[in-house]
Amino acid sequence: MPRESFQNQLDDLRQDVVGMGDHVLAQLDDALTALETADADLASDVVDGDAAVNERYLDLEARCVDLFALQQPVASDLRFVAAAFKICTDLERVGDLATNLGQYALAAGDADRPLLAATAAASGDLETASLDAAPASVIEIGRDAQAMLGDALRAFETEDADACLEIGQRDDELDVLCQHAGEDVVRQLLATGSDLEGSGTTDDAATEWDVEHALDDVSRVLLTIRDLERIGDHAVNVAGRTYYAAEHDPTLIV
Repeated sequence: MPRESFQNQLDDLRQDVVGMGDHVLAQLDDALTALETADADLASDVVDGDAAVNERYLDLEARCVDLFALQQPVASDLRFVAAAFKICTDLERVGDLATNLGQYALAAGDADRPLLAATAAASGDLETASLDAAPASVIEIGRDAQAMLGDALRAFETEDADACLEIGQRDDELDVLCQHAGEDVVRQLLATGSDLEGSGTTDDAATEWDVEHALDDVSRVLLTIRDLERIGDHAVNVAGRTYYAAEHDPTLIV
């Protein structure tokens, strides 16, 4: 095959990987919005939309395999195709995590006792303590992870090695935020239970603050935090593969 035609195939592959990435970013954006606003319809759209992400992934995977088998790329071309192949896998997994977030949003809407809000829990105000949406701090972490993935995708599109290095540093900060958020959620649960126990609440109030439901809600938020941290990890993977393709340096690959 003439070099020009092969290069066109590589260019098309890059743009289509970016297109898949933009699709996944849109899914993630909708999932975070559904969590933030308790929008069940939007959450359902995210869950239903995962099939389209998987279809794009399988198509790109097949094209990468064809390029390996039929064109036998070498040197920088081989690194690029390998990077594209691995990046597609990371993007597909982020699509799965976005689906998880959509399912968490749906579960929150179906729960009899939504998650206790931090401020209401601290004050023992049971009337205002129900919260269908995820805590604001968790949504902020999600937006940070979303921005990291978007920047990693742009770095892949433009072969920006410097941007790849920055994303790795940002992931360390995201990990710390996730750790603190998880600790805060558990701390709020323990503090609320202790406050209610020590305040001599009525039976009606004790019934309203249902321990089993609270544990379910806290577990769901902890899973949300875990998945957001994983999205950051996948952003680092995208950056690492891009850096390897551009610089022939596996330093960022984990």
